[in-house]
Amino acid sequence: MSLLFEELDFRWTPIGDISLRRRRDLTSGADIFEIKLGEEFLMSSLFTTSEIELAQLGLATLDGEELEVLVGGLGLGYTAQAVLEREQVSSLLVVDALQAVISWHQTALLPQGASLSADPRCRFVLGDFFAMAASEAGFDPERAGRRFDAILVDIDHSPEALLNEGNAGFYRPEGLTALISHLKPGGVFGLWSNERPDPAFTERLAAVFAEAWVEEVAFHNPLQNSTFVQSVYLARTDPGV
Repeated sequence: MSLLFEELDFRWTPIGDISLRRRRDLTSGADIFEIKLGEEFLMSSLFTTSEIELAQLGLATLDGEELEVLVGGLGLGYTAQAVLEREQVSSLLVVDALQAVISWHQTALLPQGASLSADPRCRFVLGDFFAMAASEAGFDPERAGRRFDAILVDIDHSPEALLNEGNAGFYRPEGLTALISHLKPGGVFGLWSNERPDPAFTERLAAVFAEAWVEEVAFHNPLQNSTFVQSVYLARTDPGV
């Protein structure tokens, strides 16, 4: 196979065939890693600005030491890596529904995998984030009912564009209310979206959380030679709860 393109892995999953590809960008000479679900591109290392901003914006509002953070959706690992760059983070739990994605990091097929796997603060959990969010037990199989300082999510394309229609309940008031039970007082929820800010969803967050807002994340798209805008939704629980 040409060094310009390589399929690193291909697996069947409950949500469809998933593949990991590496290709050489002829302009920059850099290796680009891409994950596809069927024929649909899920993510690319060519575009990581908003994934990193999800972590940075979410944690920027938190004070104190020994922060406990949960990331929903491992993906290429850029959000998780950005979380670990903050020294105040004492533990990071990363939940992903696909064993393939976790394995790609554990075997260092992905560039972030080696550092994530080697960091003693980071632990991967195989599971359905949305089912866990709706449960009383929560996300940590080793500690039922564990609460976090921040829960940062990058799974669906947006609150309306879902990978699985079964996820829809999470974005409704009852689903968001259930999520609050897994956050500490003053804890932060952050959500990545591939779309521009949706005022209706920000209002939905504000009706459930103590406060809510949205940040635009703009970056240059070299494929279209234009500026692309994505969103990071943020919400905070009542510090007194």
